[in-house]
Amino acid sequence: MLVFYKERLAFLAIPKTGSTAYHTALRDRADLVVTGPPDLKHAPVRRYDRFFQNIFRKMYDTEMEIMAVVREPLDWLGSWYRFRSRDDRIGHPHSTRDLSFDDFVQAYMQSPRPEFADVGSQSQFFLTRSNGMGASHVFKYENQGKVLDFLQDRLNMQINLQKENVSPQRELFLSRTTEEEFRKRHATEFACYEAAR
Repeated sequence: MLVFYKERLAFLAIPKTGSTAYHTALRDRADLVVTGPPDLKHAPVRRYDRFFQNIFRKMYDTEMEIMAVVREPLDWLGSWYRFRSRDDRIGHPHSTRDLSFDDFVQAYMQSPRPEFADVGSQSQFFLTRSNGMGASHVFKYENQGKVLDFLQDRLNMQINLQKENVSPQRELFLSRTTEEEFRKRHATEFACYEAAR
């Protein structure tokens, strides 16, 4: 999470959407930088509103606009699947090393989800409290040019991003049955993504 007070902007970090690269590029420019623990670094809108936005409301009578980046839902799950197949995850309950991507997506659709597939939800990330504002600026992951243009204009600076936290390459094959079931059961994830710019 990055907060730019003068610009009235909070950049919330959905996991697996390139947030680490933005943190590295902008941490010296931000007024508030939260890099850990993960529950705070990746605080969803509700948690940000309850704890952080409340500070700005009560102390400064102002609110930050919220921005975030979302990823196409299957691509997002693919990134989690690849990330959790790293060598340092072997033997860990999160490891996906011995699973196919189809197995991983099937596990994601279970209730409750197995630990290795319990990676949250992008659409749930944006849920607000009853008195919360929600996100004002949501960008698609593949539209990095729009993300950069927005931030460079808003912050009045040039931003140089470096690739970070890159996951291993793995085959992301899905059976048609699994993909159709996922699209039907998680339509809100696709709606959330399609609503972004």
